[in-house]
Amino acid sequence: MNLSGVLLPLTTPFEGGAVAPARLADNIARYEAHGLAGYLVLGSTGEAALLDEDEKLAVLFVAGVVLESTRATVRLARAAADAGADVLLVLTPFFFRSRTSADALVRHFTAVADASPVPILLYNVPVYTSVVIPPAAVAALASHPNVIGLKDSAGDLPWLLDVLARVPATFQVLSGSALSVLPALTCGAVGAILAAGDAFPELAVRLYRHHAEGGAAEALALQKELVAPTRLVLGGHGVPGIKAVMDLRGLAGGDPRPPLAPVGREERAAIKAEVDRLVAKGLLPRLEI
Repeated sequence: MNLSGVLLPLTTPFEGGAVAPARLADNIARYEAHGLAGYLVLGSTGEAALLDEDEKLAVLFVAGVVLESTRATVRLARAAADAGADVLLVLTPFFFRSRTSADALVRHFTAVADASPVPILLYNVPVYTSVVIPPAAVAALASHPNVIGLKDSAGDLPWLLDVLARVPATFQVLSGSALSVLPALTCGAVGAILAAGDAFPELAVRLYRHHAEGGAAEALALQKELVAPTRLVLGGHGVPGIKAVMDLRGLAGGDPRPPLAPVGREERAAIKAEVDRLVAKGLLPRLEI
């Protein structure tokens, strides 16, 4: 399975407090015009930690598997595959992080990979889990025929280079950080799963294409342009900020699920000013996607 390109970690729209699959489908239909390689649901951007298990199974493509115990993760992996997921993004368990050794991680991911009917990606996202998968553990797991790659949202380039030096060329690494996506691609990542792409799909896809086609200067210019909006929207507000931009651009963003709160009036005005700046510079062709 080829995961090259830009994939979006989709937000989860709600209506009356419940998941709204029709709004999700509408968002995807509008994203399709921008040349994306695929979609991830049930990642951290999709508020997977706040969804019930039956809700998770209602919205599947590349699916995030976010549960703590190995047994529960295996159960959800099988159910997600049965519901139509093509690939599973498996998060590191983290509640007992002080006891989550490299060996424990290898045993956990191996058990899930053994049981999953579809391939899995390892998910390294220490900003939420405080767990970093050791490069040696990634290398050990890369030999499993059902572990096809890794999503790294840490943006730690020395760690990434260590991983890439240990894994075979067939092991597909995807960047999860818009702040360092170009360096990751330059180091050997095959693509990206970018939350910033939910808000600015044009910029994310254009950056990847410039890189893939040898346009180093153009790709670098776009990488620089992504820094300010990424820091404001994601770094400052996270999922509520992404949803605010989506609302401004005519997509179904909406409110996050509590305990997350929507951005306030002043914060929304600052986000709108940043979107307007990108439109004025010609980086976004229009306000609506």
